[in-house]
Amino acid sequence: MANTDLPLRNPPLSDHQPIIDELVGTIATGDVKQRLRILQRVTDLFMAGSRGYSDRQIALFDDVLQRLAADIEVKARARLASQLAGVGKAPPKLIRLLAFDDEIKVAGPVLTRSEQLSDADLVENASTKSQQHLFTIAHRLKLSEAVTDVLVERGDRRVVHKVARNTGAHSSLAGYGRLTNRARHDRKLLLALAQRGDVPRQHFLKLLENESAAVRAKLLAANPSAAAAIRDAVDDVATTIQHEVRAASPQHVAATRDAFFRFKLHPVTEVNVHSPAHAQEFEKAVVALSKLGGFPVDLVERALLDQHEDMVLILAKAAGCSWTTARELAVMQAAKRNLTDDDLAIAFERYKKLEQGAAQNIVKFFTKRLELRKLLDRAQSGAAKPAAKTSGKKRAAERGSRERNAQLVDV
Repeated sequence: MANTDLPLRNPPLSDHQPIIDELVGTIATGDVKQRLRILQRVTDLFMAGSRGYSDRQIALFDDVLQRLAADIEVKARARLASQLAGVGKAPPKLIRLLAFDDEIKVAGPVLTRSEQLSDADLVENASTKSQQHLFTIAHRLKLSEAVTDVLVERGDRRVVHKVARNTGAHSSLAGYGRLTNRARHDRKLLLALAQRGDVPRQHFLKLLENESAAVRAKLLAANPSAAAAIRDAVDDVATTIQHEVRAASPQHVAATRDAFFRFKLHPVTEVNVHSPAHAQEFEKAVVALSKLGGFPVDLVERALLDQHEDMVLILAKAAGCSWTTARELAVMQAAKRNLTDDDLAIAFERYKKLEQGAAQNIVKFFTKRLELRKLLDRAQSGAAKPAAKTSGKKRAAERGSRERNAQLVDV
């Protein structure tokens, strides 16, 4: 029988080669308790010198430990996984074997912590194993786009929430699209996404617009007679949040800073709009079109995200853009318009007939409407503060002025 009292110092592996050879020979004949004792001793031996072992030596340990770990109880496999999960040069085949164990007590430690698992391993695991496995993977300190996208696509509500709260999880543009789609019916997920600084702005603003529409529908169902007031109140809140999100958006800050320096040296031209629109760079396209036409950023953002292409074409015409650039703006993926060739042909005919002056007048109308809403919002905020007593005639005059302004906004 093999000697199980292996030393725990850190001598060269060659000193223990005869012992390891003997262990391999006893694996098939030893009973369960003997295998467990040998497994623990070999694991201790590996842990004691793991940093100094060569790839060939680690491969030898990998083979021995895999044989010893076969058909042992869950508790022992879980203990082995916990010991090896944090080891940088842990036996890779054994780590993979543990990661794909059906028992989450075994797979959990290595799925959460092991550096020996590649992105391909994690993607395969997340694509085939249980929701518990996915939830455990979502706890990793860093997650690549490929892994995160699988978690979001296949994971249940608990998994997706964990991914959204994991600041080390990186998602692709398509992955963020799936996240924001799921957040339409999940308020907690919406709040988790709102706290992240890396969500593409176009996705969050689209989510905000959808959320505003849902809130508006609920309020109208409860009080149909207050349609105008409800619409304005919800839109004011949405605009306020839009400003706050923009201020906290690193993409918008970077695009604005880049535009400031570039347009300081050279005047903004149609090329500055066409290039980012063609490249699907939402932030840069918004800033450039806003600069070219002198439009409010709010208006440009909402136009680019509107499912109907009318407003974005009006802005493009008002800014003096050719159809080539207007078309690029209309087919940007942020709005998911999915325009067909026939749709674009019809839009082209309308674009040709639309005069620049008429387009500019439409833009002025919507810009004025935004400005009036902001003025009303400030006026209402001021009215909420304690103020000195005013006469009845003055209060009536102020109320009449507010009502006239509200009528202008409702046009």
